[in-house]
Amino acid sequence: MDETDRRILRILQEDSSLSTSDVARRVSLSASPCWKRIKRMQDEGIIKRQTAVLNAGRLGFGLTVFVSITTGEHSKSWLEEFSEKITAMPEVMEFHRMAGEVDYMLKIVVQDMESFDEFYKRLVGITALTEVTSRFSMETIKETTALPI
Repeated sequence: MDETDRRILRILQEDSSLSTSDVARRVSLSASPCWKRIKRMQDEGIIKRQTAVLNAGRLGFGLTVFVSITTGEHSKSWLEEFSEKITAMPEVMEFHRMAGEVDYMLKIVVQDMESFDEFYKRLVGITALTEVTSRFSMETIKETTALPI
């Protein structure tokens, strides 16, 4: 990966709806070599997908909650089943297996406290969990999907 690839990635992270010609122009390439670079990075899994970033608040999703989970179970089969159930929950924006005192961390986005309560009841009903702690975001100060490349 060279500096031109990095510039292409920075541009696509900012606006993936740009045409290949627009991206090429911004990195001083013709469209065909630019397309080949983008295609290679897609094939290599560097570019996982291209999506639209939506404004959660404008769509009525006004509550972001970070949920930390501690469990006494750590077997492979338990994790596979737990992961399958958690990833199927549409409110879960991020799901991380952690090192340290907390085993799992979830980022949840819901409409309101009532919606979170419904989510919470489903979450604790999945399996026995040792501890579930919720932290409510009062304000998003920075939010980005762009990696610092």
